[in-house]
Amino acid sequence: MVKLTDRQKAEIASLKLMRDEDIDLSDIPEGPIDPSKGRRGLFYRPAKPETVPSLIQLIEKAPWREAVTYRDTWPHEYVLLQKDGERELMAAVRDRMQAGEALVGRFFNTTPTYLFIGDYKYWFMTHHDEIDLDQDHTEHVLNRARLYRDRRDFVIQGGDTGKREDYPAEPARE
Repeated sequence: MVKLTDRQKAEIASLKLMRDEDIDLSDIPEGPIDPSKGRRGLFYRPAKPETVPSLIQLIEKAPWREAVTYRDTWPHEYVLLQKDGERELMAAVRDRMQAGEALVGRFFNTTPTYLFIGDYKYWFMTHHDEIDLDQDHTEHVLNRARLYRDRRDFVIQGGDTGKREDYPAEPARE
């Protein structure tokens, strides 16, 4: 509800005190409005269709391929910037990481930055701040792995495996 200013409240109060015939209605059109002269949709503007695909749509249409060399140890999938033409997807993931929506994890002795979306975590082989998709012609790699729903989503350490059934009993070590 719109709040009235003190001036508007005072004007309404003075109109309430006046008799109907003393109120100036000269700026209001006379007579009943003729509905046949109305125009439907005069001010209607349809919503513009979504022209920028959402991140989820980009993820769903990407040609993810299995990282077969890691099938038995750390199963995951990946897409390539140049070969797969996934510039828009990589830009969207990079931008979300740069906006602070990602977390730094640990994979043995490395510290990748993970973006969690749905049932997957996503990471680049290159740090996201070093990826310049406009100037750079490097074949960047975007990886994704299903979430374990345990500490391995954040910290991988010696003795851990990538097998789902091997729940890591030990807490993460520094």
